[in-house]
Amino acid sequence: MLILLTNDDGIRAPGLVAMYRELTSLGEVHVVAPETVQSATGHGITLSTPLLTQRVTVEDTFTGISVDGRPADCVKLAVARILPRRPDLVISGINSGANVGINVIYSGTVAAAIEAAFLGLPSIALSLYLRNEIPLDYARTASFAMKVVRQIVAAGLRGGQVVSVNIPPLRKEQSPTGVKIVRQCTNAWIDQYEERTDPRGRPYYWNRTVFHLGATDQDTDVAALRDGYITITPLQFDLTYYPMLREWKDRVWMVE
Repeated sequence: MLILLTNDDGIRAPGLVAMYRELTSLGEVHVVAPETVQSATGHGITLSTPLLTQRVTVEDTFTGISVDGRPADCVKLAVARILPRRPDLVISGINSGANVGINVIYSGTVAAAIEAAFLGLPSIALSLYLRNEIPLDYARTASFAMKVVRQIVAAGLRGGQVVSVNIPPLRKEQSPTGVKIVRQCTNAWIDQYEERTDPRGRPYYWNRTVFHLGATDQDTDVAALRDGYITITPLQFDLTYYPMLREWKDRVWMVE
């Protein structure tokens, strides 16, 4: 099995390194990832500037290709030009931070996985919910992630399908509550901005929002992650709103 591994935290991110070490037990892993952090860049791609690439070795663990672009760029370029053949599986992550609720829309991690699905490939986005009071342990997180990846592959993840997996923060003595298949929470998330003034007296604003798992229905990714579950959410990239499509399609629409 040929696996493409990417992320949005950059090619040197500890979550990607930890996941690489686990994935080598599943197949031949090729890393093509952003040169710099691309968090919350969504599904943007680079059109007006060249995509500079460099071969880099990270922590004496792997040698991969860094791309001076966004996560979706990495997947597109890897499949089109860099990999020896089309990958059998694309993994994006492990991201430093949860990608649940509407964060899925902003996430570069999820965008990379969706781009792979665009291209007809099976893909999985992996994210770790961070809490300040719980020390990071990417090696342990990757071991849990790998168990879930194997189960998703065994369940029959097909080309063009994409799932988002979120892993709760755990202390050494803790284990996940379990694994849940859940829908995406769609509650609105209100950002907070602090107003400041630059040396010339001009106002500017700094986003000071800190993500937390808020109140939501119990069948959502936010609720399950809050309760300590590893969450699996199947995603789609068809944004058509079918109820409105059915409601409006027989109306007479006038040009004048």
